[in-house]
Amino acid sequence: MLEAAALLAAAAWYGFELLSGAPVLTFWGAVFTLVLLLAFSTWLFAVGHFLFRGYRWTRAAALVAQLFVLTIGFPTMTGGLAFQGLAMILPALAAIIFLFQKDVISYASRTGGSGDVL
Repeated sequence: MLEAAALLAAAAWYGFELLSGAPVLTFWGAVFTLVLLLAFSTWLFAVGHFLFRGYRWTRAAALVAQLFVLTIGFPTMTGGLAFQGLAMILPALAAIIFLFQKDVISYASRTGGSGDVL
């Protein structure tokens, strides 16, 4: 949920910069990037919400999100932005480790509906 909130804040900052006339290569490309940031943030909020409710499918979705963050974080860190890269890599690695702990696996075992927990 914290990653989703941070991504939403980044989207808000990106949208503000876009509206304030910051130079962009193509306007519609920047709008598309803003839409992607908002969509990914919404997806992460949904994953976080349903993970707290204990649904099984959220572990896979959260893992995919963390792998996406790692694929952006490593080039960012090696490209000269070490602090920003580490700010992406460290929480992603921590989330991946937490996703595979026995407590999380046993908690996130619902399959949907209002049926019994497996």
